[in-house]
Formats: sequence, C-alpha cells, structure tokens
Amino acid sequence: MKLFLKKTLVFLFILLAAALLLDVIYTAIISQSSERNKVENVIHSKNKKFDVVFMGTSRANNHFVPEIFEKKGYKAFNYGMSGSHMFETALMLKLMMANNYKIKNLIMEADLSICNEKRDEGTTARFMPYIHGNEIIKNHYKNESDFYQIYYIPFYRYIKFDNKIGFREMYDVITKKPTNTLYNKGYYPLLSNRKGKMNNDISTLKPIRNKYYEEIKRICKQNNIKLTVVMTPMCENTKGLEYFEKVNELYPEIHNFENVVSDDKYFSSCGHLNDEGAKIYTNFIFNKFFDDSKSNTKI
Repeated sequence: MKLFLKKTLVFLFILLAAALLLDVIYTAIISQSSERNKVENVIHSKNKKFDVVFMGTSRANNHFVPEIFEKKGYKAFNYGMSGSHMFETALMLKLMMANNYKIKNLIMEADLSICNEKRDEGTTARFMPYIHGNEIIKNHYKNESDFYQIYYIPFYRYIKFDNKIGFREMYDVITKKPTNTLYNKGYYPLLSNRKGKMNNDISTLKPIRNKYYEEIKRICKQNNIKLTVVMTPMCENTKGLEYFEKVNELYPEIHNFENVVSDDKYFSSCGHLNDEGAKIYTNFIFNKFFDDSKSNTKI
C-alpha cells in the first residue's frame, strides 16, 4: 500500500511538473506573436491613433471597409472579430484604452450580439495566453464559471482551447506562418456568386439590457470617444426582422440600417454582405455621419 501511494505521488508530481513546463513553453511562444490575430495585435501595440475604429462581430468584420474612410483622409481600422460577442468587444476596448489608444470615433455594430452576454469560445482562446500577465483580461474573465480551472490549473487552458492555441498554433508562431487577419486594415471581404433567394430565421432572438454594451458606452464617455452604434444589413428573406425594431425600442440610440442594402446579389450569406455590398454600406455610413461639410472629427 505504501509503495502504491509513493508511486501515485511520484506520478502526480511528474504530471504537475510536465503541465507547468508545457504551460510556460506554450505561453512564452504564443504570447510573443503580434500579427496573427487582432487580439494579440492590440495587446502588443501602444499609443495608436485613429480617426475611426470599427468594432463588433463578423457583421462588422465583413461589413466595414476602412479603405473608403482612408481615401477621405480618415485614419481607420476594422477591429471587428468573426465569432465574437459583446463580451469580447468590451474587453478589446478596455485593452485599447489601457494601451493608450487615441480614438476619435468608434463605429460599433450591435444587433444580433445585443441578445446575449455570453463569451465566444473561439475568440476567448485568443486571450488565454495572456490571462496570467494581464490584469484586465484576468478581471474580465473572473466571473466565468470555469475561471478557476483556466487560471489555476497549469496547461488546462491550452487543452480546453486546443483547436485555437494548441500545438498547431505554437508551430505556426515558431515558423512565422502569415495570416490575412490584419490585411485590408482589418476588413475581411467576402466574395460570392450566390444566386436566388437566401433564408434565415432570427425570430427566437430577444434583445436584452446588455451589461457589456453599457460598459462600452461608459468607456467611450470616459475617454471622449464619439460612439456611433449601428445595426447592419440582413437579406430581406429573413424571418423575424422585427427583432431589429425591438432592439431600437430597448436602445433608441442604435441606428437601424438593417434594410440599407437588401438585394440578394450584395450578400455572401443572409447575414453577411459580400465585398460589393460592404462597400455600398460603408459609403452609406460615411455619407450619413462623416460628410466633410458636417464633420470635424479627424485627428
């Protein structure tokens, strides 16, 4: 019995030591990267200045074309993240402020993401290598149900989020494999030759008084950032389009531009504009809020 206990303790010690070692190695390698995704790019950059920053989910990432603003003399970047929720958008903005970003205007997409306060697992993975070294990230995740496992169990977060920050990601960082995440000033164009009607159903979605949206509004007010919040287009053959009106009832300040672009030829999928549609929509946003005769918002 004593021999069994001794061997068990030795095994547990070796397992813990291996987990600690792997944790240190993975963190040291992955956290040094700054160009593979928008999260690490923000964490590793300081003192950036922008006239216009776009944020939100994939419906921001694929819908706002910074080049259109740049041609008009505005320094712009799209920090929208596909798959993300309001949870991650709020965290990204806090990290920007901590790193002394100067932002004159924030244009944020907030429509489908208003209906929940959950985190996105894929985007969460991108923050995990920094959770021990960054108090802002730590505190943002502190109330999550699995925080203690993620924070205190060595290597647990790399196992849990292996598909995003596992061995393959470490290898890609070591080999400096490029990504296109930061191309086009952060905008990711969708190309599509789709024909015919598309279908979507958002009738079960219900907007809520979202605490992360409220937090974003407070941060903007504290840092003199002009916040413009919009709802972006969705194909007209969508069931439950009254959802957008319900968002407006809850938050009247959110501009409902859901039907600004409606023809299916401008959509890659029912919820995402293609490149041509995104350019039409971005030009609409510019003309609506940044017409040179009305605006003096450049750095």
